[in-house]
Amino acid sequence: MFKYYTMNPIAEIGLEEFTDEYAPTGTLEKADAILVRSADMHEIVPSDNLLAVARAGAGVNNIPIDEFAKEGVVVFNTPGANANGVKELVIAGMLLASRDILGGINWVQEHEEDGDIAKDAEKAKKSFAGNELQGKKLGVIGLGAIGVLVANAATSLGMEVYGYDPYLSLKSAWSISRNIKHANTMDEIFEACDYITIHVPANDDTKSMINKDAIGLMKDGAVILNFARDILVNEEDIVDALVSEKIKNYVTDFPTPGIAGVKNAIVIPHLGASTEESEDNCAVMACNQIREYLEEGNIKNSVNFPNSDMGYHRDNTRITLLHFNKPNMIGQFTKVLSKDEMNIADLSNKGNKKYAYTMIDIDPEFNVNESVIEDLKSIDGVLKVRVLQ
Repeated sequence: MFKYYTMNPIAEIGLEEFTDEYAPTGTLEKADAILVRSADMHEIVPSDNLLAVARAGAGVNNIPIDEFAKEGVVVFNTPGANANGVKELVIAGMLLASRDILGGINWVQEHEEDGDIAKDAEKAKKSFAGNELQGKKLGVIGLGAIGVLVANAATSLGMEVYGYDPYLSLKSAWSISRNIKHANTMDEIFEACDYITIHVPANDDTKSMINKDAIGLMKDGAVILNFARDILVNEEDIVDALVSEKIKNYVTDFPTPGIAGVKNAIVIPHLGASTEESEDNCAVMACNQIREYLEEGNIKNSVNFPNSDMGYHRDNTRITLLHFNKPNMIGQFTKVLSKDEMNIADLSNKGNKKYAYTMIDIDPEFNVNESVIEDLKSIDGVLKVRVLQ
């Protein structure tokens, strides 16, 4: 029986993916798997029982992924599951910035008791005039699951779209509209575009990528949209740009004390994935990834270990080993197995810069006893050993 712990409410449609072999637990210490959305896990010390953490969403800045890797805990996310919900809010953000919709709505609320509100609105509406998106230039930085959807939707609105992504995946390349213009550098987008939206992961390379130097290259009156992560934009620099009116609007889904209330900042309370559909999709994807790993050892969409899929192990006994990516690990594994003359039916080894994952299928007539498991665990660099039968 596998036990799972939910640190945030997880959509019931996702939890229904679990079979009778799974049961919820009220304590972290007993959990084989943890399901999480936004709860902070940085203070959590994983128990020996914990095998996996699944984030029902894309960002994993609330999870100490490297610390968990060292404990042999695989961390998953659900890229693309909430992409459509975020895409729609980005389009809404562009509309809010191009037309003073919020100003007009606020005017109506302020004059709700005006008996001549319809007549007075005709006079007042000129104060809220804006621009249309059609014909404007949009720059999309990062053409992953969300960026591609935003770019394609914007072309349907008649915008001239530029895309930049030096790490464009084959899947994204097949999905993106042929009408998207390829930018060789971010500077091309900064200089050319009326609207700029960023869809890249938050890391040391992307932190404060939108700063005073980048803003200095932009058109006067450009609009910046940030529905990825708050740290991608230097807050002090964006506030200065808004105050000086170099930037017309900054539309963000991340409220902070420094940006909330700043004139011409349109701040949304992190609603990008807050749709029933997105929450359902993320929950289903997270639970299925947990099942696939716990039952078969397969890893898909991990953020700390390499992806690996050997399908169903059927009658074979499957040994899985999480370990550091260092030389001669496979040789040491097979040496241990050869002592008992075990026949290897199949083997897979995948690695990234720091960690690796090995799956070994043993013919069913061989018994993987406790001494074999202990010998594998004793190999320097091995983080966790599991046997699936």
